Amino acid sequence: MCGRYTLTLESDDLEERFDATLEEEFSPRYNAAPGQRLPVITDAEPETVQRLEWGLVPSWADDDTGGIINARAETINKKPSFREAYEQRRCLVPADGFYEWVETEDGKQPYRVALEDDRPFAMAGLWERWEPDEETTQAGLEAFGGGSADAGRDDDPLETFTVVTTEPNDLVGDLHHRMAVILEPGDEREWLMGDDPKDLLEPYPADEMRAYPVSRAVNDPSTDEPSLLEPIES
Repeated sequence: MCGRYTLTLESDDLEERFDATLEEEFSPRYNAAPGQRLPVITDAEPETVQRLEWGLVPSWADDDTGGIINARAETINKKPSFREAYEQRRCLVPADGFYEWVETEDGKQPYRVALEDDRPFAMAGLWERWEPDEETTQAGLEAFGGGSADAGRDDDPLETFTVVTTEPNDLVGDLHHRMAVILEPGDEREWLMGDDPKDLLEPYPADEMRAYPVSRAVNDPSTDEPSLLEPIES
């Protein structure tokens, strides 16, 4: 799976790399985690870097909890949670590395996986928009004594995303049985706009990547600082 990643670009560099304009201010992230609002580029607005919440909530879900952080490449065009999003709502998830954990005698050791030169890349993603139905909204109003429509409820749509994963390459296979789909730069627009770009969802070449152990401080999602990128003795 892909459960944490890094995106350490400054705003100007992020916009230049993806030829898109930031919708709101962004600061480098050294420990991006599920539930956070993170930069993505959607097929609906390919010229804009938006921030969506990591953890896809299908549009038909009863509530906005239990977001799905990963989608298996092999089944995204079949599973109900992802099928419609694959056909109509794809996105790029900018990153420059991701974390995986290896079981050791002393507990789980985190590793950062990145391209050899640490250049940024796009992970394949899907996005969704969930809206509360009338029954949910009415229940919220009744909880506040039938007051005004703005009293104590949030009926705004929730926009979320998930990262697509595939079989690991030889490098990541030593760490985990899945890896995030990293798109070649020339394939990014095809992933966004192509009719059926499933053939892009292959493991990235292992000889163009590196992995190294990092501090277990990354285990805490509230820790988000440059020191997390530094290699340690394994």
